[in-house]
Amino acid sequence: MALKSYKPTTPGQRGLVLIDRSELYKGRPVKSLTQGLTKKAGRNNTGRITMRRRGGGAKRLYRIVDFKRNKRDVTGAVMRIEYDPNRTAFIALIKYTDGEQAYILAPQRLAVGDQVVASEKADIKPGNAMPFQGMPIGTIVHNVELKPGKGGQIARAAGTYAQFVGRDGGYAQLRLSSGELRLVRQECMATVGAVSNPDNSNQNLGKAGRVRHMGKRPAVRGVVMNPIDHPHGGGEGRTSGGRHPVSPWGKPTKGARTRNKNKASSKLIVRSRHAKRKGR
Repeated sequence: MALKSYKPTTPGQRGLVLIDRSELYKGRPVKSLTQGLTKKAGRNNTGRITMRRRGGGAKRLYRIVDFKRNKRDVTGAVMRIEYDPNRTAFIALIKYTDGEQAYILAPQRLAVGDQVVASEKADIKPGNAMPFQGMPIGTIVHNVELKPGKGGQIARAAGTYAQFVGRDGGYAQLRLSSGELRLVRQECMATVGAVSNPDNSNQNLGKAGRVRHMGKRPAVRGVVMNPIDHPHGGGEGRTSGGRHPVSPWGKPTKGARTRNKNKASSKLIVRSRHAKRKGR
C-alpha cells in the first residue's frame, strides 16, 4: 500500500497523509466471523474512569482473528484482504479446502489467491505458520506465541516482525524490531513474514477531529479544567488560577512551602544550613 497526500483545499486537509486502501475489499466482513464490540469509554466494572481521555469513536464490529492457527495441515486460499478497524494491520480471509473460513493477520506480500498452511513443517512463504522446531534460523516471523497453544502475542501490529536468530536448549531466540532479544519455547507457533501495512506509522491524520473519531478525547490541563478536576480550574471570563485555594488532594498549588517544620528531618536540614554558614 502507498501513501496519498491531499492538496490543502480545506484547513483539515493541510498536511493530511493517509494510506491508500483502494486495493482492499470494499464490502462488509463475513458475518459469522464477527461479533459485537461493547464500548468501555475508559471505565472499569464499577463505572469509574480508570483510563482518562477516552470515549466516543466510531462504531465497530469485532473481527474474530485466528491467532492460534489451529487448523493444521489443511491448505487454505486467500479470498481477499480486508481493513480491520480494531487493529493497525490488515486481515486476510482464508477459505480452507474443507469449506471453513477464518481471518488471519495479513503479512506483507500476501496476495489474493495465494495458498497458506499451518503445519509442523511448511514452506517458508508469507502466511505459512509453523513451530520454531521446523523453522530455519534467520526467518522473519510475526504473530509469535509466548506459550504453546495460547495464540500469537508478539509482533501483531502493522509493520512489526521478529527474526529467529538461534536456538538455545529448548528455546528459540528472537530479535524484535526494537532490538530486544526474547526466548520462547521451540514448540511455540509463528507465522512467516512481516505484518502488513508498514506505512501506518507514516500517515498524518491531521486535525484533532479525526483523533476523536478514533476514540481519543481532547486532553486539556490546568486552568481550562473544572474546579472539581483541578485546583486551577473554574472561574468566569479570563480567570487564571482557579477558585479553590487548596486542591482536592489537600495541598496548596501556588508554590507555598508544604514541608512540616516540626519534623526531625527538617530540623536536621536547618542545623546543616547553620553549620555551612559558620564554615564548619
